[in-house]
Amino acid sequence: MGMKAIEVREDLQQLDRALDAVPNAPAVFILWPNEGGPYLSKTALLRRRLMRLLKERERPSRLLNLRHTVARIEYRLTASALESSVVQYESARRLFPENYLEVIRLPMPPYVKLVLNNEFPRSYITTHIARTSGLFFGPFRARAAAERFESQFLDLFQMRRCQEDLTPSRDHPGCIYGEMNMCLRPCQQAVGPAEYAREVERVAEFLRTDGRSLLDAIGQSRDRMSEEMNFEEAARLHKRFEKVEEVLKLRDDLARDVDRLQGVAITRSLAPGAVDLWFVRDGSWQTPRQFSYQAPLAKPVPLDQRLREIFAGVSGPKLTLRERQEYLAVLARWYYSSWRDGEWLSFETYGEIPYRKLVHAVSRLARRDLPSS
Repeated sequence: MGMKAIEVREDLQQLDRALDAVPNAPAVFILWPNEGGPYLSKTALLRRRLMRLLKERERPSRLLNLRHTVARIEYRLTASALESSVVQYESARRLFPENYLEVIRLPMPPYVKLVLNNEFPRSYITTHIARTSGLFFGPFRARAAAERFESQFLDLFQMRRCQEDLTPSRDHPGCIYGEMNMCLRPCQQAVGPAEYAREVERVAEFLRTDGRSLLDAIGQSRDRMSEEMNFEEAARLHKRFEKVEEVLKLRDDLARDVDRLQGVAITRSLAPGAVDLWFVRDGSWQTPRQFSYQAPLAKPVPLDQRLREIFAGVSGPKLTLRERQEYLAVLARWYYSSWRDGEWLSFETYGEIPYRKLVHAVSRLARRDLPSS
């Protein structure tokens, strides 16, 4: 759906009549002045916001008033905060190609990056997804959350934490983590590249599987020790199992290996009896779809069957790396915000979608839209 437009002529009374007819609903709008660049914003109450910006005032005010400078008004009604954010972002890219992120104040969320193109890989926090060989785990709510998770999950392994480009030597002074047996000490040639690479692969698998690789390995060893009646070792392994679970609780809800981030946001739709589905597949934004939860009377079809048909056709445009990162930033800002509306459902793969949960989420939104008796 495109933008609706109101042409502003010299007759300002006509402008007032046009403003009175504007819906007082959520929207993204653009004000085009007679001279200079456009003004882009979003609002929860369109008519009220335009009145504040364009209505004649009886008394002087310090508030911005564009009544005598605006030439054209464009707006697009939206049904959810996520839709408003997406429409505003896409409009800003079109109108302000040089500085659109600053215009809409969209920060890039942090990720934990596992560097894999280094002889002795390490991890660090970044806000940019790159093409270089590496594993990006996120997006996180804030840098502090990413740093806390990184620090805690590294305690489970013996991968280095130093940021230097290593030149291994037996004369290297090492660090406190090596002394505490929390690092394999490749800097001091305690291990070679091959042995260190095996530890890094354990770290990568931990992140790719959301911790299941380590939990399964510890759980199997614990059960075996218990069967062999080695209860002391079983108790030690159980404590380590609990430690891993505590570390995994530090993940923010959206944080995954970004190439394995799968999910769908379910929000209200402008169409009656429908919801909007916003898809993420393999960490990339897909084309959203409108889904009517009211089955046709002539040929009723179960809700989950119609959802399966929708998901079978999920596809999206070929995004650049920058576009992929920015759409994920829009999603992260909505999901981690206090003004989030709708629901987010994540899953492992598009072949293992929990359709029962999806039907329940759609039903909950449908009930909210029902008129109260």
